[in-house]
Amino acid sequence: MTTRPIAVVGASAAGLAAAEALRRFGWTGPLALIGDEPHLPYDRPPLSKQLLHGTWDPERLLLRTQEQLDPLGLDLRLGTRATGLDVAARTLTLDDGERLDCAGVIIATGVAARTLPGADALTGVHTLRTLDDALALRGRLAGGGRRLVVVGNGVLGCEAAAVARELGHEVTLVGQDPVPMAAAVGTAVGELLAEEHRARGVTLRTGVVDGFDTEGTTVSAVRLADGGGGGGVTRLAADTVLLAIGSTPAVGWLGDDPALDTTDGLRCDAYCAAAPGIYAAGDVARWEHPVHGRPLRIEHRMNATEQGMAAARNLLAELAADGADPQERRPFAPVPYFWSDQYDLKIQAYGPTAGADRVETPVLDRAGRRVLALYGREGRAVGVLAAGLPPRRIRALRAVVATPLPWEEARERIDAATATG
Repeated sequence: MTTRPIAVVGASAAGLAAAEALRRFGWTGPLALIGDEPHLPYDRPPLSKQLLHGTWDPERLLLRTQEQLDPLGLDLRLGTRATGLDVAARTLTLDDGERLDCAGVIIATGVAARTLPGADALTGVHTLRTLDDALALRGRLAGGGRRLVVVGNGVLGCEAAAVARELGHEVTLVGQDPVPMAAAVGTAVGELLAEEHRARGVTLRTGVVDGFDTEGTTVSAVRLADGGGGGGVTRLAADTVLLAIGSTPAVGWLGDDPALDTTDGLRCDAYCAAAPGIYAAGDVARWEHPVHGRPLRIEHRMNATEQGMAAARNLLAELAADGADPQERRPFAPVPYFWSDQYDLKIQAYGPTAGADRVETPVLDRAGRRVLALYGREGRAVGVLAAGLPPRRIRALRAVVATPLPWEEARERIDAATATG
């Protein structure tokens, strides 16, 4: 066996899953896990919920303790950033100048939070992507009486707004879409979420941020541009601002190597391969989904773990292709899944709900906060979302969209699944 290492770049959920899978599937050679944060791999979804709320401490987010990692025999490089990759030679360059000649590379660098011009220099303006981000915002919200403006009404912004209201702060949620999470879940479900936030005391606003007012270097207001074109602005008083305006795939360090397509993430084939010996997993990967027949990039926790394992298995199969016992690569074809907790409402969805050209809500009980929505694309049902339904019914819905079905057939199956149990 080669003495060259396999390097996993990104000590995230996807990166950890890949490293563990490499060992489980038989890699006994050197194995490097490289992460730009100083922390052991941790879980990100609780950052905007339990950790921000203060009900969890950082230690509870750890995916593995050091003692649990030790048996893997990792060359663990925390606080280390990859700065370049020679694709043909499979050579990584690290920020200390070291070059690693690798047998294979799995890229799991995730995404970086977007920000706004001038925001980084202001006290009281936060993003929420890393553990350090979440701890800084939690410290800012310690105690009561903050005036928080959350810019961005997607999943992250809605979750953080819900937590802040439960902590007793004055919260304004600003989005370019008139209803929360519309791009991900559609208008009807978004309107239900809007009602829930308003009922809890959140002020909802629609607009585009024009900048910030300050007192010294501390934020004092968020300026919204006048959508009427008159050049006026609306000021939202704030001593704390959370920018939840989306993310950018962390691919800048890969440079402009023509062997790689870094448009909206790292483009991969159905096996999660971006180039020979180079694979990707998690939020950074945009791969050809063999069932949906188009490239998908999914920023959800479950996908990170599943894709990390798939990338590891397929990389080892490629490396063993010329051996005495060749393995077969397998396409990565998951049923995408995500969830969001806001107040007492738990939303769960299967399949790619974003980008649907048809959405129906066959069950919608506003008073009981019960909802079921079906999402279609080009005449076929591709996704389903539910809230307030018994767990066994929600699990049954997964089978309806595991393979895209003609719309009416899926509609009949949805009716059957919700009528039983």
